[in-house]
Amino acid sequence: MSILEVRSLQKSFGSTRVLEDISFSLERGQALAVIGSSGSGKTTLLRCLNFLETPDAGTIAVGGETLFDAARRASVSDAEVRKKRLHFGMVFQSFNLFPQYTALENVMLASLLLAKERSDYKQHRREIHEQIEHRAIELLEQMSLAGRMSHYPHQLSGGQQQRVAIARALALQPDILCFDEPTSALDPELTGEVLRVIRSLAAQHTTMIIVTHEMAFARDVADHVIFMDAGRIAEEGSPAALFENTQNERTRAFLSRFSQNS
Repeated sequence: MSILEVRSLQKSFGSTRVLEDISFSLERGQALAVIGSSGSGKTTLLRCLNFLETPDAGTIAVGGETLFDAARRASVSDAEVRKKRLHFGMVFQSFNLFPQYTALENVMLASLLLAKERSDYKQHRREIHEQIEHRAIELLEQMSLAGRMSHYPHQLSGGQQQRVAIARALALQPDILCFDEPTSALDPELTGEVLRVIRSLAAQHTTMIIVTHEMAFARDVADHVIFMDAGRIAEEGSPAALFENTQNERTRAFLSRFSQNS
């Protein structure tokens, strides 16, 4: 059974249709790469999955639970939206760390806020805090940031900040980890740092959706690739099928431009 089912998703901003009839599924433990030109709808797709935008039509289901159905839309409280977002861990291209918190505090923050909603929080506050801190330390060590936990974002390189952001996204143990062009703000050396972390996560069978312009990376890491063009899925398939046996003319033109710019 698929961990994620997206069916007939649509999204417009004013008179501009940004997503048009987007349907796909994702198996648990798989990595899905989403490629395409700027403005093709890739980031909007992730924002709809993470409930940062509300689709105009379609359904989103995770683990068999329908999280969104435009045909049965009802008013949803902020608490309900937060609960739905827990299924997805989001890593943004611009890091989005809180500048007033250390690396460790950034990773712990969401877990602490959720813990405070527990009925037993006051009674077990110290124990809960220690558990959250232990989890955050483990994740930062996994990101090779053991010596940077007390550093603030401005004291970290771009690659280090993005690795903190990945640790933060993993802290709540989401069903699906989403990356929105995680290396676009980094120079080539720092890009390599972040891609190595994502490769490691893929090797651990972390379920991921990766929006990327790194074609060689997408070919190596993804189990399945979607090419988006003008808000639609123009072509999809295995990396071998899409990169080596392209059927769609628009996909072929996009990949040709990429190879010329490499």
